[in-house]
Amino acid sequence: MIDFATLGTFLVVIIGLFLIPGPAVLLTVTRTVQGGQRAGIMTALGIATGDLIHTLFAAIGLSAILMTSAFAFQFVKYVGAAYLVYLGVRALMEKPADPQLPKAPVLSPLRSFGQAVVTELLNPKTALFFLAFLPQFVHPERGASVLQFLILGLIFVILGTAYTSGIALSIRQLGRLVRRVSWLGRWSGKMIGAIYIGLGLKVAMQNR
Repeated sequence: MIDFATLGTFLVVIIGLFLIPGPAVLLTVTRTVQGGQRAGIMTALGIATGDLIHTLFAAIGLSAILMTSAFAFQFVKYVGAAYLVYLGVRALMEKPADPQLPKAPVLSPLRSFGQAVVTELLNPKTALFFLAFLPQFVHPERGASVLQFLILGLIFVILGTAYTSGIALSIRQLGRLVRRVSWLGRWSGKMIGAIYIGLGLKVAMQNR
């Protein structure tokens, strides 16, 4: 089963990732501004549904690889670590994003949910992220890998849903806060880049 040290590291990393505005946060904010809190919350639930499906695919697929070959599973972990480092370097090199919200048509809460699910499911970067991220915290020698994948994925989904729903419920207050801490937009890429690179290097070094 997952040990407390691994779980603690996982929680610290995902909380750090949540604090840096990403596509899910941007979509939730946009829908909340345009359609109200219900649309924002339904968007958050749609994103969570997409992430849950990605978790299931990652758990089943990577666990099947593990059952076939432990070497293949380690290879997947190293490839995932390399991908995270690549994402980190890209984030460090990118210029600060435009803080303006993109224009999009107003949708009902139900359509906001459906669009969020489809958007998250069809985003190849999300699939790659789950395939690269979750294996770094799975240790087959400590129990069933499928169960570990599912536990970690559910934790990610639950915390992500709570975070994005909280944003939808407090968008006005957050808008004033963001304007006061404009430096976050300038440094968010550097912060998330450091998190990705640190995680990638951690797994690459700890298995040697």
